[in-house]
Amino acid sequence: MLSAADNELLTRTGPDTPMGRYFRSFWLPVALSRELPEADGPPMRVKVMGEDLIAFRASDGRVGLVEPVCAHRGANLYFGRNEEGGIRCVYHGWKFSVDGHCMEMPNVPAAAAYRNKLGIRAYPTREFAEMVWAWMGPARGQPERPLDALPALPALEVGLVPDGHRFVSKKLQQCNWAQSIEGALDTAHFSFLHMPAPKVAETIHPDANADQKRLGWMRDDPLPRFSFVEHAAGFAAGAARNADAGDLYWRISQYLVPNHSLAPNALPGENYQGQTWVPITDTECWIYTYAWNPERPLSEAERAKLAAGHGVLAETGPDFVPLSRRENEYRLDREDQRLRTYTGVRGVSEQDAMIQDSQGLIADRTREHLTPTDAAVVRFRRVALAGASALAEGTLPAAAQDGEAYRLRSGSWVAPRELSFAEVMMQRFASKAGQAPVPINGDMT
Repeated sequence: MLSAADNELLTRTGPDTPMGRYFRSFWLPVALSRELPEADGPPMRVKVMGEDLIAFRASDGRVGLVEPVCAHRGANLYFGRNEEGGIRCVYHGWKFSVDGHCMEMPNVPAAAAYRNKLGIRAYPTREFAEMVWAWMGPARGQPERPLDALPALPALEVGLVPDGHRFVSKKLQQCNWAQSIEGALDTAHFSFLHMPAPKVAETIHPDANADQKRLGWMRDDPLPRFSFVEHAAGFAAGAARNADAGDLYWRISQYLVPNHSLAPNALPGENYQGQTWVPITDTECWIYTYAWNPERPLSEAERAKLAAGHGVLAETGPDFVPLSRRENEYRLDREDQRLRTYTGVRGVSEQDAMIQDSQGLIADRTREHLTPTDAAVVRFRRVALAGASALAEGTLPAAAQDGEAYRLRSGSWVAPRELSFAEVMMQRFASKAGQAPVPINGDMT
């Protein structure tokens, strides 16, 4: 369990909190690129770690992320006109560029001392992996940094493959970011939460196909043994279960500081999946979800399946709010729970959301009783808390400057029992950390 003080430190991400400052040391996704589809199109509201902002795509295609308060008299720029390279307040016509500079002041005399010297808060943005990323530092009280000295974008492999090889979306999560990412790293829960109903699970035959065999191994061994490999961006966690003929079935996930996780499902040739958590407030977050295949384009059938909810990707409405959520009890079907699925909730992502939300808007970790299968959760907490505490003492996170450290993979593997986790990683990825090969195209604009 955590102390109340550490639980507070882990979960609070406002601008003046240690974890909020830690998050702001890294690039964070703040929107999907397709949410701003056209230059000079409508601005969109964005809320990140309790801060209200607007995003807009300017005439040259660049994305601005600015505070919505006009420097003149505080009118909300969400109602403004996005035109000719900036967002114009409709109250008195002041216009602001993507970097927050006030470009035009129609009602200010030409000789006024402050003319062309005012601005609003703006954050640098980049587009990568079909997401708009922002760097929201420096934290309050830290010196300004020039744009050419910004941290590196995390070189997640999903953004390094050709466009046709990936699918990117997002989903609203109605709880604190930390308990949700803990759910992703807690791969032991698959032995229960994502299983068929017990009578259905019993029908899995030893000679079943690969997917069914993996389900059978997880059903039959609910006590995976965890091992770890640390690397520059975080750690790889391997959960070993008994497989056939004395072998072990390894499910390998990745935690990448401060807010990314790569799912442990893929065998070679299958699609990889990952998630990135971005707090909206302390009780809600966006999860950016993505699937990619480094070897081939995704088929139309695969894209349709992912859009409808598959793996870490949820079935959502056009606003990216999941169709199964708190308000409708995740469309829980008790008859389905009795006869077909362990939970009565359809969809892996939906099952995850249901159980994570059920822990409360912010989980009380002072009441926990942890077991050996919580090893990855414990390690995540230590890494995240240590990073936030180190920054509070003046040590910037090294991973924020090492984008290449994020070019990693997760996945699954069957290996002889005598192999160490490091040896399994070398066998599966030809890399102890799980580093992905050099990408086909390395463009990170």
